[in-house]
Amino acid sequence: MSVPVFLITPPFTQLNTPYPATAYLKGFLNTKGIRSFQSDLGIEVTLALFCQQGLQELFNRINQLGKSLSENATRMLAMQEDYIFTIDDVVLFLQGRNPTLAHRICKRDFLPEASRFAQLEDLDWAFGSMGTQDKAKHFGTMYLEDLSDLISECVDEHFGFSRYAEKLGRSANSFDELYTALQQNYTFVDELLLRILSAHMEKLQPSLVAISVPFPGNLYTSLRCGQWVKKNYPGVKVAMGGGFPNTELRSLSDPRVFEFYDYITLDDGEAPLEQLVKLVDGNLAEEDLKRTFTLQDGAVEYINNAKCTDYKQAQLGTPDYSDFLLDKYISAIEVVNPMHRMWSDGRWNKLTMAHGCYWGKCTFCDISLDYIRLYEPIAAALLADRMEEMMKQTGQNGFHFVDEAAPPALMRALALEIIRRKLNVSWWANVRFEKSFTRDLCVLLKRSGCIAISGGLEVASDRLLQLIQKGITVAQVAQVNRNFTEAGIMVHAYLMYGFPTQTEQETIDSLEMIRQMFSAGVLQSAFWHLFTMTSHSPVGLQPEKFRVKRESMLVGSFANNDLVHIDEEGADHETFAFGLKKSLLNYMHGIGLNDPLQKWFDFKIPKTSVDPGHIKNVLEQDQYVSSKPTQRIVYLGRPPVVEHFTKSKKGNSWEMTSLVFQDKRAKVSISVGREQGDWLAAILQKVSISNPGTVTLQEVTDSYEAAGLEDFELFWDNKPVNTLYKVGLLKL
Repeated sequence: MSVPVFLITPPFTQLNTPYPATAYLKGFLNTKGIRSFQSDLGIEVTLALFCQQGLQELFNRINQLGKSLSENATRMLAMQEDYIFTIDDVVLFLQGRNPTLAHRICKRDFLPEASRFAQLEDLDWAFGSMGTQDKAKHFGTMYLEDLSDLISECVDEHFGFSRYAEKLGRSANSFDELYTALQQNYTFVDELLLRILSAHMEKLQPSLVAISVPFPGNLYTSLRCGQWVKKNYPGVKVAMGGGFPNTELRSLSDPRVFEFYDYITLDDGEAPLEQLVKLVDGNLAEEDLKRTFTLQDGAVEYINNAKCTDYKQAQLGTPDYSDFLLDKYISAIEVVNPMHRMWSDGRWNKLTMAHGCYWGKCTFCDISLDYIRLYEPIAAALLADRMEEMMKQTGQNGFHFVDEAAPPALMRALALEIIRRKLNVSWWANVRFEKSFTRDLCVLLKRSGCIAISGGLEVASDRLLQLIQKGITVAQVAQVNRNFTEAGIMVHAYLMYGFPTQTEQETIDSLEMIRQMFSAGVLQSAFWHLFTMTSHSPVGLQPEKFRVKRESMLVGSFANNDLVHIDEEGADHETFAFGLKKSLLNYMHGIGLNDPLQKWFDFKIPKTSVDPGHIKNVLEQDQYVSSKPTQRIVYLGRPPVVEHFTKSKKGNSWEMTSLVFQDKRAKVSISVGREQGDWLAAILQKVSISNPGTVTLQEVTDSYEAAGLEDFELFWDNKPVNTLYKVGLLKL
């Protein structure tokens, strides 16, 4: 078997699902008739390590070291037979192929336990809402984390499931430390990785090895792969692309990097990869490469053939997940944060609704780079086509849309397409908490299978949100989150502290806003991030505009993205980190919501200036949103049962119509005047999602008036018709 292109995701990204970059590239290469094979070396190395043979080899290696170990490692070494005896069954359980083992795991007498299990005493409250399977997954995850600790202490200091050697790759302005590490002998994990890589190379005999490096934690292993290929297959070209070079290596100048790669591409990978394939085949000159670094006469050169244009999203084909070991991925529950759990538990097909960000204004974001700056949505019908193809290919109907911010209008169109096609899918996405997410739109998204959304609330301060140019207010976020929550969609908020000029008072007031949102039940999950200045963001490009200074203006020869900055006006942000995260961990489980904020900090903090009922008052404000004639009216439910009856009162009688709607969970009945009822039954049929075409509010209004009926707004916007959104009559 020989394939021209070998696509690699190096260790480690996620254990539960493949990172999608190579699947996108493989799908594109399919459209060009270029054969390829892809491998997620992260899961392959994980499975080779966490099995009886792998652990036996690990413990043999540790026993041969003869060095003093920590008390925890000594305990694990004493229990090595227990680990070797249980590992295959635990991995099968976490792969979903041995579910009955959950009962034994939960008894706490099956798995050997080391230091990770000590935290259970602090997490007992979390298990009240966990079933047996989830609890066992959490125990199984800690069991693997214990083994990870042993590996990092004894045989590979850089080991980690998703951040392997990350500190070597993160903001490495100089290549020196990485280069030195790569001259050392192979670690135990290196040996496993290269053993697997060797088997693939021998079988595939590729002409080009294309390595996608999404994160700093993938960089070291990608370099090891490139180093090994260039040594053992000198005729094979090695290229690197992905999120890490796209953000970190745009000013690369260190020639030593090209001892490991022949080419490094930037931004969208399809056109650059196609050019590299042509080059390797002898059908292209090097000067015709697209957005590619290479070494020429000992110096790093950047080549960008302007005549070679990028492809439109509709031309890229459907992501192709073949070759991956889809039934071997491991579902873990590392933390009890409900959104973080979704990232690590379950198999998700990854897709994007649009290239780039439709907003593209946030001042902390890399909006100057193409992956954010160039916005291009994909048609809803094409997205649904791709979803159907991927479901057939992978056997999975869960989708994670990995957009920077999914566009509300496209989410609406896709939701309608999913419902119209009767696709049974579960999906989640990242959004901006903007006012477009009305009550009715959230109901539609839920009906289409949307189970969760995440979005950037960042600093819950209107002054700072304006400085960020987020285009939202705290009150607006609370109201939108109420719409999502009431529709049954879980809400996760990204929170930020340490934005330029943020004061102690604003940090505490932001925490108070978050407390009130959790207390009001409109936020179910969140996570604090410390602000980082990046070189491609408006803050990094113009720090003086945000009243901060860059610590150094020097540009390194290797990675240049994260920047150290000085904020003379802001607070000492690091001191708040522990208290912010501790409070959030408790709020997510309904604990401490009525306690003073001072409880979470071991130093004196300012009292909040936010009114204790602020969010409650915001949520009690009138929800009425003025209608637009161009709004689409759609009915998602079944035809109602229509009956006529006569109503009498004080000697007067009049004709009425009863409409009974059978929803999945309940029966909903309304009664209106006979003529209005007959009209409503007819219009529901016309606006049914099963009918092609679009019916606007203006057309519905005209139909009502043409029927000789009076006062449309009084009829449409008041009970009982206004309650029919519960059965799927929506204004979008």
